[in-house]
Amino acid sequence: MKRRVVVTGIGAITPIGIGKENFFNALKTGECGIDTISRFDATDFNTQIAAEVKDFDPTDYIDKKEAKRMDRFTQFGVAASKLAIEDAALDLEKINKDRFGVVIGSGIGGLETLENEHKKLINKGPGRVSPFFIPMMIGNMAAGRISIAFGAKGPNTTVVTACASSTNAIGDAFKILQRGDADIMITGGTEASITPSAVAGFCSMKAMSTRNNDPKAASRPFDKDRDGFIMGEGSGMLILEELEHALARGAHIYAEMVGYGMSADAYHITSPAPGGEGAAMSMKHAIKDANITPEDIDYINAHGTSTPLNDKFESMAIKSAFGEHAYKLSVSSTKSMTGHLLGAAGGIEAIVCTLALMEDYIPPTINYTTPDPECDLDYTPNKGSKKVVNYALSNSLGFGGHNASIILKKY
Repeated sequence: MKRRVVVTGIGAITPIGIGKENFFNALKTGECGIDTISRFDATDFNTQIAAEVKDFDPTDYIDKKEAKRMDRFTQFGVAASKLAIEDAALDLEKINKDRFGVVIGSGIGGLETLENEHKKLINKGPGRVSPFFIPMMIGNMAAGRISIAFGAKGPNTTVVTACASSTNAIGDAFKILQRGDADIMITGGTEASITPSAVAGFCSMKAMSTRNNDPKAASRPFDKDRDGFIMGEGSGMLILEELEHALARGAHIYAEMVGYGMSADAYHITSPAPGGEGAAMSMKHAIKDANITPEDIDYINAHGTSTPLNDKFESMAIKSAFGEHAYKLSVSSTKSMTGHLLGAAGGIEAIVCTLALMEDYIPPTINYTTPDPECDLDYTPNKGSKKVVNYALSNSLGFGGHNASIILKKY
């Protein structure tokens, strides 16, 4: 007998707001978090815009000395986890810490630390490299630090599947709870890679928008004039809990998690498979896992990166997985507002789905002005809509051909 799993806490550190209320209110009003890069001088870069987290002070969440020994991606992860624990009203003194686990997704890890310490090595020699370099940089350190901060001694792991990382992480945490290996999991993703090397690398791939003179309109998923993604940063964390455990402590329940699917394109290192066959398979697996029909899904938070190939093939994948029902679904890409948080995207997008179920509200895809005949679904253009949402699906598709889909249900 599979155990039932529910969402009892939400923590969001995003380019359009910190905390679930600020984040969701910004989504409702179609606020865009994209602007000229301020974290370094991007004058010589083809892309000079990104979605940075503003007004984030790590010492609001973490001891000052400890915060200095964490890369920004870890700071985001610990902060979002703290917000999620507070939101879940979890009394850490009263729970069984051995059955309290952590699964976090991050695509890149401590890139800012890597760049800074490499500069020291080249300019000042090996003796000047920080003793904290390695434990700040390695990609598992957000999960490690979160477990240390909150005493979570249960299952603990990190998922690295590029832009699918945190959707895979949430799905893995769901399965850990479902099979009885833990009672509570902190799960989601964190990323902080708005750094010179990452931006330069994506620029060289010609993957990002160069609409530098109009940053607010640069991320335009499914629009005919889309010209690439915009990098974002931040963290989205959920508290997932076994249903009986949540009920016993009188927890507020946001939604129930019911399905998880994943697949591989086995096609190309960066391009999605033609026709979106891998993404379609991932959605079909999630629907089967949830034991529902395609017609039960009301809303899809699309991966929707605003790149020419992704949006076209994801639209084809939705049509392949849902048939005629694809045209009755509400779809949106909140990356039009948040930018693309890479490995953390699925974390904040799972929060979007959870709040869509709670509030019966579909957030918009902003900057949708010129329809693309190859993208012909209902992308909730420019304005959100009130609609009963009983089941919501979130897609994340990553370099390497990784596809992940999760399904949440109204509780």
